[in-house]
Amino acid sequence: MEAPNDRIEMKVAERHSLTPEIMEFTLEPATGSALPAFTPGAHITVETPDGAMRRYSLLNDGTAPSAYVIAVKRERNSRGGSASMHEQAQEGTALLIEAPENDFELVDSAKYILIAGGIGVTPILSMARHLSREGKPFTIVYCTRTAADTAYLDEISAFKGATVHHDEGDIDQAYDFWDLLEKPGTEHVYCCGPFGLMEEIKALTGHWPDGRVHFEEFSPVSVVRDDDVAFNVTLKSKGQTIEVPADRSILEALRDAGVQTVSSCESGTCGTCKCALIEGEADHRDLVLMDEEKADHIMICVSRAKTGDLTIDL
Repeated sequence: MEAPNDRIEMKVAERHSLTPEIMEFTLEPATGSALPAFTPGAHITVETPDGAMRRYSLLNDGTAPSAYVIAVKRERNSRGGSASMHEQAQEGTALLIEAPENDFELVDSAKYILIAGGIGVTPILSMARHLSREGKPFTIVYCTRTAADTAYLDEISAFKGATVHHDEGDIDQAYDFWDLLEKPGTEHVYCCGPFGLMEEIKALTGHWPDGRVHFEEFSPVSVVRDDDVAFNVTLKSKGQTIEVPADRSILEALRDAGVQTVSSCESGTCGTCKCALIEGEADHRDLVLMDEEKADHIMICVSRAKTGDLTIDL
């Protein structure tokens, strides 16, 4: 595998199951070269075996890493990325990654509140490990459905001041954060987890000072919705028309058809996959395009046709 200039060639050195749905991977550089350092809360973008680009938080110490450690949950409605990691990324498998980035950086504070839900524990655990090494005080709350679903249960439980809560899938048993967040203190709050958890924390911290509550969101847009329908996209430069099924993005349909194109976040936030829109009306779902660009551009990782078909400059 030859890595493009902006990507690093890695191999799966180890993999082991944390829960029935979560697999931990240790990735080492294929050439033995030094890896870029990173800070707690950082992530890498991995080109998964099926070609999808997915972001995964880094778990290990990033001071002088010889490997990158990530944990991947197999999503129930996976469109390829997580399923291909579980099924095809075996020990020895080559993978391309992008260098670490951090949009969830720990700021200097006297103390911290760390809140995790499900697989959102990965950046939170990285932070907890770092703060523990530094001897800085923190409170951590980790919410999951059951003990069997809980990755890193023993390690999280061992932190001083840690709370692990299982709701058994019953909304009436959900953890009550009000006592923890009712009165703003000097802490900085870091939260990563499912949409419902993060919306709850946003609501409960609306009275906190600006800049004191931080969230990590890898999937801020709905790539596929229940009312989506199939449509055709024509690639002007190739003279090729490809059907985009109701449950696939344009980018995924192109990839399924063997058409190579560039992408990175695949969540409508980075702008890498921007294409010129030649014909048709787009249903824009990205967070990148300026209003004046929307008439003649489209982000093919998340956006679709509003009605009819599309022609793009690809």
